[in-house]
Amino acid sequence: MFHQKLDSFPTDFLWGSASAAYQVEGAWNTDGKGASIWDNYVKIPGTTFKGSNGDVAVDHYHRYREDVALMAEQGLKAYRFSVAWTRILPQGKGEINQDGLDFYNDLIDELLKHGIEPIVTIYHWDLPQALQDEYGGWESRHIIEDFTAYARILFEAFGDRVKHWVSLNEQNVFIMHGYMMASHPPAVSDPKRMYQANHMANLANASVIKAFRDGGYSGKIGPSFAYSPSYAIDANPLNVVAHENMSDFSANFWMDVYVYGRYPRVMINNLTKMDVMPDIHKGDLDLLKAGKPDFMGLNYYQSMTVASNPLNGVSMGGEANYTGEKGSTQESGMPGLFKIVENPNLEKTNWDWTIDHEGLRICLRRISSRYDLPILITENGLGEFDTLEEDGSVHDQARITYLNNHCLAIQEAISDGVDVIGYCTWSFTDLLSWLNGYQKRYGFVYVDRDEVNQKDLTRYKKDSFYWYQKVITSNGQSLTD
Repeated sequence: MFHQKLDSFPTDFLWGSASAAYQVEGAWNTDGKGASIWDNYVKIPGTTFKGSNGDVAVDHYHRYREDVALMAEQGLKAYRFSVAWTRILPQGKGEINQDGLDFYNDLIDELLKHGIEPIVTIYHWDLPQALQDEYGGWESRHIIEDFTAYARILFEAFGDRVKHWVSLNEQNVFIMHGYMMASHPPAVSDPKRMYQANHMANLANASVIKAFRDGGYSGKIGPSFAYSPSYAIDANPLNVVAHENMSDFSANFWMDVYVYGRYPRVMINNLTKMDVMPDIHKGDLDLLKAGKPDFMGLNYYQSMTVASNPLNGVSMGGEANYTGEKGSTQESGMPGLFKIVENPNLEKTNWDWTIDHEGLRICLRRISSRYDLPILITENGLGEFDTLEEDGSVHDQARITYLNNHCLAIQEAISDGVDVIGYCTWSFTDLLSWLNGYQKRYGFVYVDRDEVNQKDLTRYKKDSFYWYQKVITSNGQSLTD
């Protein structure tokens, strides 16, 4: 729909930015921290771009005060970060590491001192290696109790100051990449194990939300979902069915469980036929229903366009682009369901991700209509090459254009009637982009390091730093200047 005039952003809108512990903290074995699956996985030759890892990352663990001072200078209203499970419980359970609690207590207090609301992600992929070794991590029901016990520690320690909690970050990504595409730990390709691990993650997520409610903690809690909305390539009914298939398999399959506590009927039917339906025990559905979130977290980067894919068609085995060599992504899909195809209406980044700000508005509309929940945008950003000039400046106009257009799409969605709590860009500083190394930069703040040389990790403010500063100060009015 078109509007004569766009509604203003709410006066309490959370203009924020985000990060994840493994990608920024470094200090991977400092002050009693245990090893996570990512600490070990990245050491396997060939798993990451140029062998990059997060041992040092951008050293946020030692430089958080410097980073928070930059956030305050920019005027951030919120900062979303994750807690490293193994800083709190080095073995995933058992004895608490006080140094780990102290670090996050200090970070939270530093944020609040500068008027920045902390948004805490309980789990952002860094499962304790000890739990993976003991019982297979997310494939075991033991994870439900251990994850809930860990979350309770955080609620007790930080609940007096934290008002927004993200229970799981991108469950759909860490499950699919870990158990189907074999590109994240534990790096297996087994649909049966994938759907079973996903069911355990659903139960663990619901258990944590239930524990939050049962504990009487103030604030709100919800998962963060990586949503790439699908479009049919054209009006051919077979391609429209492919879009419906992708919507069920790649979106509704997760969010319906979060909100309604049940799997979509189409998914149950097809997973049963494929002999990959997870084992659902008595009481599982009751627990899932008890875990309805207060909001839906949304991570949005790109849309997907799909076409019909026969039973002998392309699979998820196509090589992804982790190098920044534009056009190197191979075709992928799910046989009998859909395949991802080029959208002639959209440009792409150097990592072959579509640039589609209207896709964010579509996500917001679909989530709002289907689930009737407030939405917190927990990630959105442009990963690209940046150049540090001799004078210390970084001219990232492409990022400014990208973010400005996406913020306008949010304002359009708000004008449509969607309840949006806030917007956290990815990311505040540059960071380790998982398998992509350090050359794929997202931040408002340039960190001087690369894959092979950590250099001095000096921080430099990019042009986008000042652009977002104006957006925040004007509460979004500068977007149309």
